[in-house]
Amino acid sequence: MRASSFIFTGILLFYLLISCKEKKVSIGNIHFEKNEDIHYGNDAEQVMDLYLPYGKPSQKRDVFIILHGGGWRAGNKSQLTFFTLSLMKKFPDHIFANINYRLASETTYALPYQIDDIKAASAFLEKKHHYSPHIILLGNSAGGHLSMLYAYQSGALKKVKAVINIVGPADLSDSSFRNYQEYSFVERRLVDPQSLKPGISHLNSANPIYWIGEDSPPTLSYYGVTDHVVPLRQGVILDSVLNRNKVLHKTYEFRGGHLDWDHSPHDGFLIDKIDLFLKQMEKK
Repeated sequence: MRASSFIFTGILLFYLLISCKEKKVSIGNIHFEKNEDIHYGNDAEQVMDLYLPYGKPSQKRDVFIILHGGGWRAGNKSQLTFFTLSLMKKFPDHIFANINYRLASETTYALPYQIDDIKAASAFLEKKHHYSPHIILLGNSAGGHLSMLYAYQSGALKKVKAVINIVGPADLSDSSFRNYQEYSFVERRLVDPQSLKPGISHLNSANPIYWIGEDSPPTLSYYGVTDHVVPLRQGVILDSVLNRNKVLHKTYEFRGGHLDWDHSPHDGFLIDKIDLFLKQMEKK
């Protein structure tokens, strides 16, 4: 890790620690109002950390909804706190909602309940701010999968402005992903069979590429060259389907494995590319 990365991480940690008991986060001259563990639903796991631009007039702002990874049955929003702070530094005029969602287990299914949680978080933000915000869904690994699945399933509603997919599985049926050591869990507990709609298979119901259409939102993806959990081939498949449906997209690669995307210099590169991608979208 570069020295500059250590310094920036140290600065973020410093500001986080001094503001942990306050409802304010300051990163240099950028300030956000911080609200931790806000319940957006009745379940104990349905909580979010919400960051609002501090001291600025209320206006309609785009919202980043951020989804952690963990194989659909583990993980916590705290895993992405520092990355969220880094995004806030780059996008000081946006709202950020770093959310937990209900985790799957051997007795509970992931879907459709985790998709319902994204809907509930979105509805909560809409009610809280009295407008329907444009949403940028950003997630890593399982969170990347959920971001794509929600966005592509609801494409016609036009509520998702963009998807930022970080090492997320896009095609669950591909042999490159079937080597995932927890694939048996995917087969057994990813989808509640009682939720299946007629004519849609168990796998397709949870498969992001199955739901891609011409109305799907622009998508930026980030995959690791040496990722053995979600192989680079997943990005190739995703690009192919997005191309076929003429959906604006961009995919970048980094030299690392599944957990290396938020290490320097990969994290800074990604944030810069997100900024560029969103600016390019505005020009379309």
